Amino acid sequence: MKRGTFQFEVTANGTLLDSARNVELIRKLWLDRSMIQGYYLGPGDAGDFDYGAWHVACHLAAAGGVMESAQQRPLWLEISHNPIADDYYASVSVRSTDTPQTYRLNSAEGRHLVDGATLLGFVEGNSSGRISARGANDSPGLFNLWRRQDFDQPVESTVDGGKAWEHWCTLRDSRPTSKIATSVLTAYVSLVSVLGDKFAPTVARGRRDYGHPDQLRGLVVAGFTAKASALWDVKPTAIPAAAERLFLEAEPGRSREAAEKLDWSKPPRYYMFSRRIGSWSGTDAVKQDLDGI
Repeated sequence: MKRGTFQFEVTANGTLLDSARNVELIRKLWLDRSMIQGYYLGPGDAGDFDYGAWHVACHLAAAGGVMESAQQRPLWLEISHNPIADDYYASVSVRSTDTPQTYRLNSAEGRHLVDGATLLGFVEGNSSGRISARGANDSPGLFNLWRRQDFDQPVESTVDGGKAWEHWCTLRDSRPTSKIATSVLTAYVSLVSVLGDKFAPTVARGRRDYGHPDQLRGLVVAGFTAKASALWDVKPTAIPAAAERLFLEAEPGRSREAAEKLDWSKPPRYYMFSRRIGSWSGTDAVKQDLDGI
């Protein structure tokens, strides 16, 4: 079935389908300037939104999810970086004996791990610390003068860094001609198709600024996510310090280790870094944001 003004392909229970059509639709949506424009695109430098995605996109791409496999093994799902091709893919990580293993979500191993798995919740993407693209060496012209390597910061650093800033860079050119952006969009659709319809709107609710409330409304109107999914009554929990340090390393095996340190009782849950948890959009505020839809 299809949903919203953009006619996104979803299953009968409202989960986004992992399809090439949906990849092109999310590209089209995040490049749309009739629904979201000007100030409501979010902050940026001149030219950042000539071909760049809405601001919320970098936060959505940076976030991850946690599931419990049918064999009761914790799983970490995220967008990971492939250093050989310098592109991105949806991944699932699991501990095998004492060694963490990361697989492509669409591989036979990845599909086996998530088949019959139970959703435990989501984790905000880091906006400080390391990026996933170790050794990136972007030219200034690749992403409108933004370079991923400039945001690869030590875990202890308090300056801008991490995967949210990494994907701010990757999505500054979201046209079909951008191999990197296309891989991010493809990976994100795959991730959402497994983590479910609450994933995107929950992460979008992590900020009341940067145009996120209007962009969340755009996601609902277009049909990328359902209004009910944006309105589920959830409050974020702060990531404990021991787990936060692991998440800031932006490495899938370490993030899986961090996820094991979190309390997943009464799922699904949402974990945010304490530095911006105060920016959360509560359910009443979102109801007002989505009024009339």
